[in-house]
Amino acid sequence: MDQPPYDQRLARILVRPLTRTPLTPNQMTSITLVLAVLGAALIAVGRAPAIHWGAGIFALARFLDHFDGELARQTGKTSRFGYFYDYVAGASSYAALFIGLGFAFREGWLGGWSIALGAVGAISAFLSMALNLEIDKREGQGTANYPGFAGFELEDGIYLIAPIMWLGWAQPFFVGAGVGAGLYGLWTVGNYLAALRRVKS
Repeated sequence: MDQPPYDQRLARILVRPLTRTPLTPNQMTSITLVLAVLGAALIAVGRAPAIHWGAGIFALARFLDHFDGELARQTGKTSRFGYFYDYVAGASSYAALFIGLGFAFREGWLGGWSIALGAVGAISAFLSMALNLEIDKREGQGTANYPGFAGFELEDGIYLIAPIMWLGWAQPFFVGAGVGAGLYGLWTVGNYLAALRRVKS
């Protein structure tokens, strides 16, 4: 996309008051990761109200994920460690979510497939992280573009986790998210292979 997605633009505005505090970008990343893992742990309980709170907390964590980068840019505190830490925290957050969902629904109609689907999502999260880091390494930091349209990125769909779970559609969401994570992993592999071809040409 030519313009940053809407959530990143909003984060750019909301983070401004934090530039006048001692909070560092890496601390912001840590807060985001802790919230995401907490949300995933509550989802793993598999029943209300824990799963509803977990979904809301996880959605909030994914929005706050934009704050660390914006805080770093606006305060001039960008760092190579922070760049890698942000990637690892993001992948760990999604992996925790899928593991939590897998545990939450292992006794439902998915049965043992729930754990397997959760594992696919978690593996895809770390595979995508590794390949996107490699793309950035080969073509320059920040070049691992994500699919998006009209101000939204594909990953913005994660915000729907809260209303979907609150409405009781958690298991269908899990199936869709697991399949989507697998497809995103395949898309990332294709993007990586395309990057290799560009380097060779």
